[in-house]
Amino acid sequence: MRIVDIYKGEKPVLSLEVFPPKPGYSLKTVFRTLDHLCDLNPSFVSVTYASLGESTDRTVEIASRVRDEYGCESLAHMTCIGHTKQEVAFVLDNLEAHGIGNILALRGDMPSDSSGIVREYHFASELIAEIAARKSFCVGAAAYPEGHIESKRISHDLDNLKRKVDAGAEFLITQLFFDNRIFYDFIERARYRNIEIPLIPGIMPILNYKQIKRIVMMCEVSIPAKLLNLFDKYSQNPVDLAKAGVDYAIEQVSELVEEGVQGIHLYTMNRVPQIREIVFRSGLREQK
Repeated sequence: MRIVDIYKGEKPVLSLEVFPPKPGYSLKTVFRTLDHLCDLNPSFVSVTYASLGESTDRTVEIASRVRDEYGCESLAHMTCIGHTKQEVAFVLDNLEAHGIGNILALRGDMPSDSSGIVREYHFASELIAEIAARKSFCVGAAAYPEGHIESKRISHDLDNLKRKVDAGAEFLITQLFFDNRIFYDFIERARYRNIEIPLIPGIMPILNYKQIKRIVMMCEVSIPAKLLNLFDKYSQNPVDLAKAGVDYAIEQVSELVEEGVQGIHLYTMNRVPQIREIVFRSGLREQK
């Protein structure tokens, strides 16, 4: 099923993101995670893409099994930075051969040492246009409520977002944010630019201080005062911080749902109990 069509039905749509284990580790770990996450009956599960230089086979295998064995629609991530046109065509052929019809098209991050890395693609919009031209995929793209770290102004980033939509993106999923007012402001600006496709908030629960600190620094996401207080209070107590992080995410999700968002996309970080608690306590699903 095309994911854009899922957003035409009842809302809010629940979607979950998982990532393949690191190379050398068995895929059994992610499938044990999916055993419990797919019980939540998400509308689709997205599977992140292998890092530059790694095999993409794991993403394809997980996405295929999500659909075929768990009976849940899948969304395969795909990046283009550092890849040749030939490599991208090979991956698209592989996805098509496995019947995977939904792709989240991303530029991807260039490694710190990018000397000698091929640059046949510079922007996600180039990849989106190439995928859309095949007519066999539903294409999604990323959106950045606070602007991409490489954009000097939010207006420039919105111009880039419009280019993605014009290239063929049919739905958008945002990067993490911790203040819902940022999302509300962002979606108003996007609609003003005639970006009318589904724009879905991506929520990342705070479950590990070091992990979230690294992600926040990498993405340059702002931290509201309420969240800073939680960090100050619980940074040395990981168990209590995770509990407070779950509560914070539940509050975020509940408010977004009340405001009528089309869906909620949860970055699960392959964590099960906390994600299940967020889904049930926020009312996204009823606990049986």
